[in-house]
Amino acid sequence: MRYFTDAQHLRHHAFIIEAEGEQGVAAAQAWAKRELGMNTRGNPDVVVLRYGLLSVEDARRVAETAAGVPFAGEYKVVIIAANRAYHEAQNALLKLFEEPPPGMYLFLVLPSLGGLLPTLRSRIQILKYGFRKPVFSEAAAEFLRAGKEKRSAMIKKLTSGSDEEERRENREEAIGIMNGVEAAAYAAMQKKNGGSIAALLSDIAALRGHLYDRSAPVRMILEHLSLITPKGLI
Repeated sequence: MRYFTDAQHLRHHAFIIEAEGEQGVAAAQAWAKRELGMNTRGNPDVVVLRYGLLSVEDARRVAETAAGVPFAGEYKVVIIAANRAYHEAQNALLKLFEEPPPGMYLFLVLPSLGGLLPTLRSRIQILKYGFRKPVFSEAAAEFLRAGKEKRSAMIKKLTSGSDEEERRENREEAIGIMNGVEAAAYAAMQKKNGGSIAALLSDIAALRGHLYDRSAPVRMILEHLSLITPKGLI
């Protein structure tokens, strides 16, 4: 793993990393070790908060955690890793990310920046990094390798939840699949520079906006994603 920094980064106290959860957490910890000289193992001043879906209540707890002063050193690092974040939760984080407490460094880790509010994005420095290859969720990798029939079976399973909790989990997995397709498309574009891949990325950006709406028809969105995603991206 490698990541890129410059002298201006230390002027910023709020960052976002576009990566899958643990990969992004590792990048944030590596930055804190290199730029702040912090030991990230067993350090009470390096806090990692993991969420599937970041809610308003979660965002408020993040703010409460960030309000505490460092235990042992000069700095405190709070890393928030989530699969996605409700817009209401992002709004709840605005003030914290705009004016972190003294000595506080904040990292928000998301698989994709597609659903990030412009108001929050304007307050965050994107921490660029490079990894050897994109990392996909198991479901995303299966979807990318699958043919039409297999994808249809996956979609049927993801749209047959019997209760609210199962439907929420299915929606999270659907978003993970979309994020995986997007990551694979970006990687393919670097190799091919194809117009068809650019069109795929444009369609994914539009589909994501619908998928983040809790009332949106997940089945129709995934069926369209299946139609536009070519086999062989990975």
